[in-house]
Amino acid sequence: MAAENHCDFPVPPVGGLGLGGPGGPCRRCSSAPPPGTVPGKWVRLNVGGTCFLTTRQTLCRDPKSFLFRLCQADPDLDSDKDETGAYLIDRDPTYFGPVLNYLRHGKLVINKDLAEEGVLEEAEFYNITSLIKLVKDKIRERDSKISQVPVKHVYRVLQCQEEELTQMVSTMSDGWKFEQLVSIGSSYNYGNEDQAEFLCVVSKELHNTPYGTTSEPSEKAKILQERGSRM
Repeated sequence: MAAENHCDFPVPPVGGLGLGGPGGPCRRCSSAPPPGTVPGKWVRLNVGGTCFLTTRQTLCRDPKSFLFRLCQADPDLDSDKDETGAYLIDRDPTYFGPVLNYLRHGKLVINKDLAEEGVLEEAEFYNITSLIKLVKDKIRERDSKISQVPVKHVYRVLQCQEEELTQMVSTMSDGWKFEQLVSIGSSYNYGNEDQAEFLCVVSKELHNTPYGTTSEPSEKAKILQERGSRM
């Protein structure tokens, strides 16, 4: 008897992975499988509603991982399947992509719009120890670069009268620090006494903020800015 064509890929619904259509054979498997093909080589995963298609060999790279146990039909794992036969995994599909690609080629590739911490969460969930180490190293490298950036300061020169010094010092919060006080003499007579005036130099560390965002000054910072505008 001639061998019947058989497709190991469950036919997905319309809008799925595009491997076939309802009522028709899978385009990849429209011919008989080549000699030596291992049955059940391909595995379908439904991660957070997004389907991934990969090989059993890829998922078994790490024998201690959750995905290895999934492929071995571990009785201790309660794994449900959807209508296409894909294993249901309630995790974020966006961060599963880097995990799956690492298992495919052994390299850690993370898009710029993804946080390393998100990939680390998934690596720890799937218990892929080598990937966990790589992501932690990448996070440490990123943080060390940030810490090595020279600290920038913003300076303000405030003009104030002698009687205003105490009030001005009390409003120096929000990271502002006193740097220098310079006397500029007397400006005018108030009653029988001269009112001395000073230039007060204050500084504040300029912290890095996310691109495209600016922080609004507090009320006390606005007071300092108003006094600085006298100059």
